[in-house]
Amino acid sequence: MEDGDPLAYPLVRELYPGTGRAGVVCVAGPPGVGKASLIGALVRHLRELGRSVGVVSVDPSSPFSKGALLGDRIRLSDHFTDPGVYIRSMGTRGHLGGLAETT
Repeated sequence: MEDGDPLAYPLVRELYPGTGRAGVVCVAGPPGVGKASLIGALVRHLRELGRSVGVVSVDPSSPFSKGALLGDRIRLSDHFTDPGVYIRSMGTRGHLGGLAETT
């Protein structure tokens, strides 16, 4: 879907009716204020409650690879091997306002 593959659209149409029931929390702020540490603590708390968690981290895009420039989620490393946690780092892909359409 992210790369505009037309084969993804039928899958999205099939999955879309089952979406919309997740809680969403947005954490934003300048570099170095503790966003990743806060997210790590939230993930830990939700997992202790038995919830599954998805983290989509949006960073500025690299002008070279178009991928997430700061995609190292070192403070989330405690959760990388947890099958109940999905972590995805995405770049803004040059979109002003911070979110690409595929986010």
